[in-house]
Amino acid sequence: MRRHRKVKIVATLGPASSDFATIRSLFEAGADVFRLNMSHGTHEEQRARYEIIRRVEAESGRPIAVLADLQGPKLRVGTFANGPHDLTEGQSFRFDLDPAQGDANRVQLPHPEIFAALEPGAELLVNDGKIRLQVTHCGPDFADCMVTAGGAISNRKGVNVPDVVLPLAALSEKDREDLEFACELGVDWLALSFVQRPEDVIEARELARGRAAILSKIEKPAAVRAFSEILKVSDGIMVARGDLGVELPVHSVPPIQKRLVRACRAAAKPVIVATQMLESMIESSMPTRAEVSDVATAIYEGADAVMLSAESAAGAYPVEAVATMDNVARSVESDPTYRDIIESSRSAKRQTVADAIVAAAREIAENTDISCICAFTQSGTTASLTARERPRVPIVAMSSEQGTLRRLCLTWGTHCVKTPSLERFKQAVVNAAKAARDFGFADETNQIVVMAGVPFNVPGTTNILRIAPCDERLIYRTDPE
Repeated sequence: MRRHRKVKIVATLGPASSDFATIRSLFEAGADVFRLNMSHGTHEEQRARYEIIRRVEAESGRPIAVLADLQGPKLRVGTFANGPHDLTEGQSFRFDLDPAQGDANRVQLPHPEIFAALEPGAELLVNDGKIRLQVTHCGPDFADCMVTAGGAISNRKGVNVPDVVLPLAALSEKDREDLEFACELGVDWLALSFVQRPEDVIEARELARGRAAILSKIEKPAAVRAFSEILKVSDGIMVARGDLGVELPVHSVPPIQKRLVRACRAAAKPVIVATQMLESMIESSMPTRAEVSDVATAIYEGADAVMLSAESAAGAYPVEAVATMDNVARSVESDPTYRDIIESSRSAKRQTVADAIVAAAREIAENTDISCICAFTQSGTTASLTARERPRVPIVAMSSEQGTLRRLCLTWGTHCVKTPSLERFKQAVVNAAKAARDFGFADETNQIVVMAGVPFNVPGTTNILRIAPCDERLIYRTDPE
């Protein structure tokens, strides 16, 4: 029988991975989802990558998810008249709205929203937190600061403001244009940057109008504080550890990661752990042991997916990076300790008929000789609830909706299979048995669990569970109409 990897791999496309041969190789090495980073490249370049992904999908016969990652507002200082300046600990430095070029004592910060939100004692971080300054005095158009951690400041360096919720929308004008382009293109997921509050997610959802699922990136302290509310209005979550590690003490990120992953699983919503997972593979064909351990930790925690950024987009070894992630995942998932950890963190809350049915399916699969669980799903909910249970056997998600199957490519343990539109439950059982055999999860001597909702093609009606043989002759002989 086929050995089924449960955690999903997200690979970012870029200059190192834009041609058909490389993208196909990334898919064959184990990529389940391709990320288009809207911070880089033109719409024409992203369209070309998208079309190649769909060619690979058509040739493979397996759904592939595409995630468009919106840039979000970028806060940057202005320019300097005489090149970089070294800021030293204890010195004073001013940020203001004056467009004149900066010097050793001041520079423009062309974001009045920041000044409106600042108070004395707030911290400003420049260049990914390498330079830290504390506000001593501020007004609507300036902030006088004291340098608490020095370094070289230069043109257009990024600024982070960790202590306050900024009166800034998560969607810039560029983001709105990119969102509309991505939705028209047909992407399955939109990743939303700079989320601070649930209203940011609601705004993106209204603009997407159901054309793509919304994935909120948790990269700001405000988002961590408001996480419960953000999770409720999101379809999925990305733990964006890079920015979190800038705006929060770096040692606080691992427990936050663990907490967010558990909350997402309890809500049956997919969660990606991202940023610097195999960073050294941008230049090296081998990862460090610490990086391998980092990937393994995310998998042990129960993350739905792990992500490659520059490793696959701009690195020298994009295919090797995906293959490394695949090998780490398979090694972790074959470890008995993995099952112990996953099962000990299973939520016991059951509130609906669908919850009870998927829990029963998992119990049956674990206590009897069942080869896989086949979940017929219109909206994706049945398959997501099944994945929340983290069963030991593969989950075959079956739907006539291609968009549903593509979105489910991000969900733990799901193997997505397109089916014709069905009218009767017996047809569903026959299709499930055939899919289980065709994809190597079972043979004619095995049994499977089949879940569906009757009447068919109505979202949210999961109400039937059947233990069925994989031999179609037995199905026709024993199943009711």
